[in-house]
Amino acid sequence: MTKKQFVLITGLTIAALVLGLLISRRVWFRFDLTKNRAYTMAPASRAIRSEIPDQVRITYYLSDKLSAMYPQPAEITDVLREYAAYSRGKIRLSVRDPVKAGLTSAVQQLGIRPTQLEITEEAEATSALVYTGIAIEYLDKVEVLPLVFSLETLEYDITSRIRALVRDAKREVGVIVGDAVKQWAADYEYLNLMLTQGGFSVRVIPAGDEIPDSLPALFVLGGAEDLDPWALYRIDRYIQCGGNVLFAVTSVSVNVQTNEGRAVTDRGLLAMISRYGAEVKQALALDKAALLLTYQTPTPFGIALQQQIRYPHWIAAQHGSKDNPLTANFSGLDLFWPNPLELNPPQGVDAQALFTTTGEAWLMTKDFAIAPQSAAYLFEGEAPDTKGVKTLGAVLTGAFPSYFAGQAKPAREGAGEELPAMPAEPKEARIIVIGNTEIAANTSYAYTSRLTDLNFLVTAAAWLGDDDDIIAIRTRQGQGQLNKIVDPEKRARAEAAAQVINLALAPLALVIAGLLAAWRRRRRSSAG
Repeated sequence: MTKKQFVLITGLTIAALVLGLLISRRVWFRFDLTKNRAYTMAPASRAIRSEIPDQVRITYYLSDKLSAMYPQPAEITDVLREYAAYSRGKIRLSVRDPVKAGLTSAVQQLGIRPTQLEITEEAEATSALVYTGIAIEYLDKVEVLPLVFSLETLEYDITSRIRALVRDAKREVGVIVGDAVKQWAADYEYLNLMLTQGGFSVRVIPAGDEIPDSLPALFVLGGAEDLDPWALYRIDRYIQCGGNVLFAVTSVSVNVQTNEGRAVTDRGLLAMISRYGAEVKQALALDKAALLLTYQTPTPFGIALQQQIRYPHWIAAQHGSKDNPLTANFSGLDLFWPNPLELNPPQGVDAQALFTTTGEAWLMTKDFAIAPQSAAYLFEGEAPDTKGVKTLGAVLTGAFPSYFAGQAKPAREGAGEELPAMPAEPKEARIIVIGNTEIAANTSYAYTSRLTDLNFLVTAAAWLGDDDDIIAIRTRQGQGQLNKIVDPEKRARAEAAAQVINLALAPLALVIAGLLAAWRRRRRSSAG
């Protein structure tokens, strides 16, 4: 190679590197080998620029100390840079340390609070306050992610908030706590926190109060024995006006203090849901695919004996419909004393099972034995006649018939007003029915420490609000559970197979590989 050629090639290489650096902010490459392409930006996110009339500003408020110690901030920054790269100038990104920039007061006013970080340097433990939050600004509106330290739902959180800002749409969920003995703040605090973190504004609506027609989604939690016809009329009218509702209801009341169950006395809620197309059967669903329950029994010596069983009343629901974005990447639900559903949609309504039991499930329709120490025959007495797959959650879509059609409007003593008339024609609406109230209560998370149930409800709120195209972003990183195989016989076979592979086949394969290598060396030596 001549000197002239060397200089030319060197100059072209440098020019190529400079050009690569210049376009690197606008062109993005990533190899993603995950099952659901969880780390590849979804088409809806890449196309969000087409919905943005004016520039969106994303500011990642990040403490330098945090980014120097953990890899997550760099991963979050990469995702945000992808948004800026795909937006072709519609999204502007900046990463700032609030302390260095002197913005701590302004950042905290946005709702981004510092979190305490434990630092160990040279065997000395100290703590520091660090920031990792995101503010998304559009015109004079701001959406905030106060604490960001994971990629799990980051893309959904960013895309959904940008869309809400540019469309000037409300991300709001109304909640009616139907059971008189429960309160939203006390009994559903984890769900409230998850909805808020998911970007939803929660509006608690007292039973019987007006439900705004403009409300995007409504959760009705329990109430079969407590919601009166006045309150039911309000809910029915909301649906007739095109309102979307999630019903989490129960037909069998369980008292854990007395270990007793009883069929509820329905005041009309279950009948109304049945008219929409999903009958909540007055039965308990039990399944071999069950959660572990630890309980104590007294002994004659005054010492409590701790025992653990697969409690069939607590179902690990692992089978979700692949045809609905809510359960397309289903990671399971933990359902405590669920009730089965029977789908009988009226004309103009489409019904679809959302998640089910295994084929080993059965029903308990009478003598509701729930005490974990009960003999197996009390649990399985009806199993031979009722065994099979049971629907535990369903979606209904269409124009629903009014439960109050042909009836006089209910009256409530002391109301001081008359209920508004029903619309002339029902509008298209969406309904989710779950035969279980505990899915929304604190019970599931308090016992399992898993967020699967609460994450499902947040995704359900988005689906009811017509965010179909971006729900897949939130669910594609659905994480499997370590209790995926819960049937005792299947679990035993899987454990036995794992032991054979790990303790016998794998070592044997290594021995055979070693012998083959030694034989080949000896053969080459002999040949030489």
